[in-house]
Order: sequence, then structure tokens, then C-alpha cells
Amino acid sequence: MRPTILIVDDEKDTLNYLTYVLSKKQFNVITVDNGFDALQKTREEKIDVVLCDIAMPDMDGYELYSQIRNFDDNLPIIMMTGFGYDPNHVLVKAKKDGLHNIIFKPFELADLVALINKTLKKIIP
Repeated sequence: MRPTILIVDDEKDTLNYLTYVLSKKQFNVITVDNGFDALQKTREEKIDVVLCDIAMPDMDGYELYSQIRNFDDNLPIIMMTGFGYDPNHVLVKAKKDGLHNIIFKPFELADLVALINKTLKKIIP
């Protein structure tokens, strides 16, 4: 059975690219371009991993992370960011709240796939 990845990013080109490459890597891919739709998908669909951008206009990655955690504390979330270290950044807050999976843009596809597979092995032995 192919694991399902929910990709959340407000950049259409990113969604299209990740859908194309991850589908070829044997993942089912669902995409949304905002946090509100992502929350709805996590409640309606069987999602194995959420891959979420941090910077989005309606709901940033930290807000989405917090909302998903309130609903399902076991759903793995990987955050993508192009930002460097900032002590006030949402990434720092999310890490303090338990986020373990972060990938920095630009990333190599092989690194992303390895992180997704590592994350899946923790939940699907």
C-alpha cells in the first residue's frame, strides 16, 4: 500500500513539482495551498505524513502544526523552510513543542525522500 503524503504550500510550482516527483517515488500525494484546507484533509483523509511549508499567508506552519497536534498528536509532520535560524521564528517554537522533522529549502529530492521514509518507519514498522 502506498503511503499518503499531504503537501501544504502556497506556491503552486512547489506543489506541482513535489506531486510529480513524490508520485514517482511510490507515494500517494494530496496537495492543498493553505492551512485551513490542510486541517480539513487531515480530518477527512487517511494521511500518513504532512509535508508543510512554514511561510504561508493564511496560517503559518506553526499554527498548522499546533492545530494538527490538537486533533492528532501522532500524525507525523515535516516542515519545509527557506529561512535560516531566527530565535523568534516559528520553527523554533515548533521544535520546542516537539517538531522533529525539518528540511531546509532548497533541498535535494533524495534527502526529502529519505526523511519521509525515516518518518514512515517510525509509524509503519
